[in-house]
Amino acid sequence: MKVLIVPKEFPHSKVIGGPIIIYNRIKYLSQNHKVGLVSFIREEDREYLPSVEPFLTDLELVPYPPKRSIPRRIRDFWFSDIPPYLCNTKSEQMRLKVGEVARTGNYNVVISEYTVMGQYLYKNECLPENIIKIQSCHECYYVARKRLLEFYGRFSSAGVTEMLRLKGLRKYEFDMYRSADKLLTLTEEEKQGILEIAPDIDIAVVPHGVDIEKFVPAEKEAQENAVVFLGNYPHDPNRDAVIYFYKQMWEKIEAEVPNLSFYIVGNKPTNDILALKNTPGITVTGRVDEVIPWLHKAKIFICPIRLGKGFRGKVLEAMAAGLPVVSTSLGAEGLPVEDGKNILIGNDPETFTNNVIKLFKDSELRQKVRVTGRKLIEEKFSWQAGVKVLEGIMEDVARSKR
Repeated sequence: MKVLIVPKEFPHSKVIGGPIIIYNRIKYLSQNHKVGLVSFIREEDREYLPSVEPFLTDLELVPYPPKRSIPRRIRDFWFSDIPPYLCNTKSEQMRLKVGEVARTGNYNVVISEYTVMGQYLYKNECLPENIIKIQSCHECYYVARKRLLEFYGRFSSAGVTEMLRLKGLRKYEFDMYRSADKLLTLTEEEKQGILEIAPDIDIAVVPHGVDIEKFVPAEKEAQENAVVFLGNYPHDPNRDAVIYFYKQMWEKIEAEVPNLSFYIVGNKPTNDILALKNTPGITVTGRVDEVIPWLHKAKIFICPIRLGKGFRGKVLEAMAAGLPVVSTSLGAEGLPVEDGKNILIGNDPETFTNNVIKLFKDSELRQKVRVTGRKLIEEKFSWQAGVKVLEGIMEDVARSKR
């Protein structure tokens, strides 16, 4: 088959978070299929082109739309043909380019990666009529925004923001999903959440993965008493997780664990995270080329996620790298984990704090959790396994359309 991938973020070998899924789908799909890529790109990402070009038949790059002015945002809110929440990546150039490459390259399948990119498959008259359209939903925006509204409350400033973001979103998003030949989610929980609202949507689960040959345990456990978290911080659930951990748990753990360090690793830390650099024991790295050295510097990986939906690939990477993980249930969503066996779960600050302290003080428990966590990843979450599922879905859809 010829498969055209259309992502929001340029996928390359050095990214973390959602784009690494796309990079590995491209890498392993290219072993049996011809793969093309039409992607938004930032200028600083162009240096990484050589990491993905060998896997591609076609590559077309589109600059991100310019930042919208306040008058433009007001106009979009009232008059845009797509919901205001999707307007940041609205691009006529992208819509035309996806159609052009799909037609001239005679592609059989086009896959949009991230819900926001489904707009370039939905009602795009530039696409060939017979092309298979698959939308990959990393997070259902309506479900996530509604959850945030409930979390913040309607009468808070953050709640009002979420109410504005919800304008027109439910109808457009679910009509967009229905228009696809198949919708993909990363977890069964995400699938069921969508089906509760729209049971007529055709959904399949294609799980996240991890490079189990690259992410391996260190030869020796880190000597430093350190915790680590990975994230892209413009994504608010990651920003919130760091601030929540710092405000609710950091001092209590620091009082029990000598010489405690906290490594906040990842792209574009927000101003409130950057302000933590002045706190003794806390390091904010910004973007790094390799996350493995930072994982190996820590004894424990924390995932205090309490917002959003979807799968956290960071937890897979930490487990594969041999770190015991303390997470919320939401942070571990989609993983077949067992609390106390291959992960420790804490859904409130006290339980989360106690679990981190317990792991620092109990070396046998740390060893048990890190070994069983690594075993789970080896058995169920290689990238090759996920791509094999995706290939089966494409073949099933192709047969049904003949």
